[in-house]
Amino acid sequence: MKKVLVIVFIISIILILGILILNIPKKEEYANSDFNIATYISSIDKDGDGIDDQTEILDNAKQYVKTKPKYQSKYYASGYPDDEYGVCTDVVAFALKDAGYDLMQLVNEDIINNKIAYNIETIDKNIDFRRVKNLNIYFKRNSISLTTDLSKIEEWQGGDIIVFEDHIGIISNKRNKNGVPFLIHHASPIQINYEEDILEMYDSNYIIGHYRIS
Repeated sequence: MKKVLVIVFIISIILILGILILNIPKKEEYANSDFNIATYISSIDKDGDGIDDQTEILDNAKQYVKTKPKYQSKYYASGYPDDEYGVCTDVVAFALKDAGYDLMQLVNEDIINNKIAYNIETIDKNIDFRRVKNLNIYFKRNSISLTTDLSKIEEWQGGDIIVFEDHIGIISNKRNKNGVPFLIHHASPIQINYEEDILEMYDSNYIIGHYRIS
Protein backbone atom coordinates (compact mmCIF):
# COMPACT_ATOMS: atom_id res chain seq x y z
CA MET A 1 0.00 0.00 0.00
CA LYS A 2 2.83 2.35 0.91
CA LYS A 3 4.49 1.59 -2.43
CA VAL A 4 1.28 2.44 -4.28
CA LEU A 5 0.99 5.75 -2.43
CA VAL A 6 4.58 6.63 -3.31
CA ILE A 7 3.93 5.88 -6.98
CA VAL A 8 0.72 7.96 -6.93
CA PHE A 9 2.60 10.80 -5.24
CA ILE A 10 5.39 10.73 -7.82
CA ILE A 11 2.89 10.66 -10.69
CA SER A 12 1.00 13.57 -9.13
CA ILE A 13 4.22 15.59 -8.85
CA ILE A 14 5.08 14.85 -12.49
CA LEU A 15 1.60 15.91 -13.62
CA ILE A 16 1.76 19.13 -11.60
CA LEU A 17 5.20 19.97 -12.98
CA GLY A 18 3.96 19.23 -16.50
CA ILE A 19 1.00 21.57 -16.06
CA LEU A 20 3.25 24.31 -14.68
CA ILE A 21 5.70 23.96 -17.56
CA LEU A 22 2.91 24.09 -20.14
CA ASN A 23 1.52 27.23 -18.55
CA ILE A 24 4.81 29.12 -18.48
CA PRO A 25 4.29 32.05 -20.88
CA LYS A 26 6.29 31.52 -24.05
CA LYS A 27 8.43 34.37 -25.21
CA GLU A 28 6.86 35.74 -28.37
CA GLU A 29 8.97 38.83 -28.91
CA TYR A 30 12.73 38.93 -29.27
CA ALA A 31 15.30 41.66 -29.79
CA ASN A 32 18.52 42.00 -31.79
CA SER A 33 20.51 41.04 -28.71
CA ASP A 34 18.81 37.62 -28.60
CA PHE A 35 20.46 36.83 -31.94
CA ASN A 36 23.76 38.65 -31.35
CA ILE A 37 22.79 41.23 -33.96
CA ALA A 38 24.19 44.72 -33.47
CA THR A 39 21.51 47.41 -33.66
CA TYR A 40 22.16 49.76 -36.56
CA ILE A 41 22.58 53.42 -35.61
CA SER A 42 22.57 55.92 -38.46
CA SER A 43 25.36 58.48 -38.65
CA ILE A 44 22.80 61.01 -39.90
CA ASP A 45 20.45 63.19 -37.86
CA LYS A 46 18.55 65.01 -40.58
CA ASP A 47 16.45 67.24 -38.30
CA GLY A 48 19.24 67.85 -35.79
CA ASP A 49 17.23 66.80 -32.74
CA GLY A 50 19.92 64.55 -31.30
CA ILE A 51 18.26 61.30 -32.42
CA ASP A 52 19.77 59.41 -35.35
CA ASP A 53 17.54 58.91 -38.41
CA GLN A 54 17.19 55.12 -38.13
CA THR A 55 16.03 55.29 -34.52
CA GLU A 56 13.77 58.25 -35.14
CA ILE A 57 12.06 56.70 -38.16
CA LEU A 58 11.32 53.59 -36.11
CA ASP A 59 10.03 55.59 -33.14
CA ASN A 60 7.90 57.83 -35.38
CA ALA A 61 6.30 54.83 -37.09
CA LYS A 62 5.35 53.39 -33.71
CA GLN A 63 3.95 56.71 -32.54
CA TYR A 64 1.89 57.07 -35.72
CA VAL A 65 0.24 53.65 -35.50
CA LYS A 66 -0.54 54.28 -31.82
CA THR A 67 -3.14 56.76 -33.11
CA LYS A 68 -4.88 53.73 -34.66
CA PRO A 69 -5.65 55.38 -38.01
CA LYS A 70 -8.72 54.11 -39.85
CA TYR A 71 -8.04 52.66 -43.29
CA GLN A 72 -9.51 54.71 -46.09
CA SER A 73 -7.99 56.03 -49.28
CA LYS A 74 -8.78 59.73 -49.58
CA TYR A 75 -7.30 62.71 -51.41
CA TYR A 76 -5.96 65.59 -49.34
CA ALA A 77 -5.30 69.03 -50.76
CA SER A 78 -2.52 69.40 -48.20
CA GLY A 79 -0.98 66.09 -49.26
CA TYR A 80 -0.66 64.55 -45.81
CA PRO A 81 -3.83 63.18 -44.14
CA ASP A 82 -5.03 65.61 -41.50
CA ASP A 83 -7.77 63.46 -39.96
CA GLU A 84 -8.10 60.00 -38.44
CA TYR A 85 -7.79 58.19 -41.77
CA GLY A 86 -4.83 56.87 -43.74
CA VAL A 87 -3.34 54.08 -45.86
CA CYS A 88 -0.16 52.01 -45.81
CA THR A 89 2.03 54.68 -47.38
CA ASP A 90 1.13 57.14 -44.64
CA VAL A 91 2.95 55.02 -42.05
CA VAL A 92 6.14 55.58 -44.01
CA ALA A 93 5.40 59.21 -44.88
CA PHE A 94 4.80 60.26 -41.28
CA ALA A 95 7.71 58.18 -39.96
CA LEU A 96 10.05 60.05 -42.31
CA LYS A 97 8.37 63.46 -42.06
CA ASP A 98 8.98 63.78 -38.33
CA ALA A 99 12.62 62.78 -38.88
CA GLY A 100 13.16 65.66 -41.32
CA TYR A 101 12.26 64.03 -44.64
CA ASP A 102 9.27 65.54 -46.44
CA LEU A 103 8.37 62.74 -48.84
CA MET A 104 5.73 64.86 -50.57
CA GLN A 105 8.39 67.37 -51.60
CA LEU A 106 11.18 64.85 -52.18
CA VAL A 107 9.14 62.48 -54.34
CA ASN A 108 7.67 65.35 -56.34
CA GLU A 109 11.12 66.74 -57.11
CA ASP A 110 12.41 63.30 -58.11
CA ILE A 111 9.43 62.71 -60.39
CA ILE A 112 9.84 66.08 -62.12
CA ASN A 113 13.55 65.45 -62.68
CA ASN A 114 13.12 61.80 -63.74
CA LYS A 115 9.79 61.54 -65.56
CA ILE A 116 10.83 58.52 -67.60
CA ALA A 117 11.68 56.48 -64.47
CA TYR A 118 8.25 57.09 -62.95
CA ASN A 119 6.20 56.98 -66.16
CA ILE A 120 3.46 59.23 -64.74
CA GLU A 121 1.07 60.92 -67.15
CA THR A 122 -0.22 63.62 -64.81
CA ILE A 123 2.00 64.68 -61.91
CA ASP A 124 0.13 65.49 -58.70
CA LYS A 125 2.35 66.43 -55.77
CA ASN A 126 -0.43 65.85 -53.24
CA ILE A 127 -0.97 62.17 -54.05
CA ASP A 128 2.09 60.84 -55.91
CA PHE A 129 4.07 60.30 -52.69
CA ARG A 130 1.23 58.17 -51.29
CA ARG A 131 1.44 55.53 -54.00
CA VAL A 132 3.45 52.32 -53.37
CA LYS A 133 4.80 52.13 -56.92
CA ASN A 134 6.22 55.65 -56.78
CA LEU A 135 7.75 55.14 -53.35
CA ASN A 136 9.49 51.97 -54.47
CA ILE A 137 11.03 53.85 -57.40
CA TYR A 138 12.00 56.77 -55.17
CA PHE A 139 13.66 54.63 -52.49
CA LYS A 140 15.42 52.50 -55.07
CA ARG A 141 16.91 55.66 -56.53
CA ASN A 142 17.64 57.58 -53.32
CA SER A 143 18.37 55.17 -50.47
CA ILE A 144 20.39 52.05 -49.64
CA SER A 145 18.93 48.90 -51.24
CA LEU A 146 19.20 45.79 -49.09
CA THR A 147 18.27 42.11 -49.25
CA THR A 148 14.68 40.95 -49.61
CA ASP A 149 15.64 37.52 -48.20
CA LEU A 150 14.03 37.17 -44.76
CA SER A 151 16.42 34.36 -43.81
CA LYS A 152 19.27 36.88 -43.69
CA ILE A 153 17.95 38.20 -40.39
CA GLU A 154 21.07 40.21 -39.53
CA GLU A 155 20.44 42.44 -42.54
CA TRP A 156 17.02 43.57 -41.31
CA GLN A 157 16.84 46.43 -38.80
CA GLY A 158 14.11 48.39 -37.10
CA GLY A 159 13.46 51.56 -39.10
CA ASP A 160 14.12 49.94 -42.49
CA ILE A 161 11.46 50.31 -45.18
CA ILE A 162 9.94 47.21 -46.77
CA VAL A 163 7.97 47.30 -50.02
CA PHE A 164 5.64 44.62 -51.33
CA GLU A 165 3.95 44.45 -54.73
CA ASP A 166 1.00 46.47 -53.42
CA HIS A 167 1.90 47.33 -49.83
CA ILE A 168 4.58 49.11 -47.79
CA GLY A 169 5.62 49.34 -44.15
CA ILE A 170 8.37 49.91 -41.61
CA ILE A 171 10.46 47.13 -40.09
CA SER A 172 10.06 46.80 -36.31
CA ASN A 173 12.83 46.28 -33.76
CA LYS A 174 10.85 43.30 -32.46
CA ARG A 175 11.62 39.84 -33.84
CA ASN A 176 9.99 36.42 -33.65
CA LYS A 177 11.67 33.22 -32.45
CA ASN A 178 13.29 32.77 -35.87
CA GLY A 179 14.77 36.27 -35.81
CA VAL A 180 12.42 37.53 -38.51
CA PRO A 181 11.29 41.08 -37.67
CA PHE A 182 7.76 42.25 -37.05
CA LEU A 183 6.08 44.62 -39.50
CA ILE A 184 4.70 48.07 -38.62
CA HIS A 185 1.99 48.75 -41.17
CA HIS A 186 -1.59 49.72 -41.99
CA ALA A 187 -3.31 47.23 -44.24
CA SER A 188 -7.10 47.14 -43.88
CA PRO A 189 -10.23 48.70 -42.37
CA ILE A 190 -10.54 45.83 -39.86
CA GLN A 191 -6.95 45.95 -38.62
CA ILE A 192 -6.55 45.68 -34.84
CA ASN A 193 -2.77 45.37 -34.42
CA TYR A 194 -0.43 47.59 -36.41
CA GLU A 195 2.83 45.90 -35.36
CA GLU A 196 2.61 42.25 -36.34
CA ASP A 197 4.64 39.07 -36.74
CA ILE A 198 3.43 38.32 -40.26
CA LEU A 199 6.38 38.64 -42.65
CA GLU A 200 6.88 34.88 -42.91
CA MET A 201 3.32 34.57 -44.17
CA TYR A 202 4.24 36.38 -47.39
CA ASP A 203 5.68 34.66 -50.43
CA SER A 204 9.29 35.78 -50.84
CA ASN A 205 8.54 37.02 -54.37
CA TYR A 206 5.92 39.38 -52.92
CA ILE A 207 8.66 41.45 -51.26
CA ILE A 208 10.12 43.69 -53.97
CA GLY A 209 12.14 46.20 -51.95
CA HIS A 210 14.04 46.68 -48.70
CA TYR A 211 15.57 50.11 -48.11
CA ARG A 212 17.42 52.12 -45.51
CA ILE A 213 17.55 55.92 -45.48
CA SER A 214 21.11 57.04 -46.14
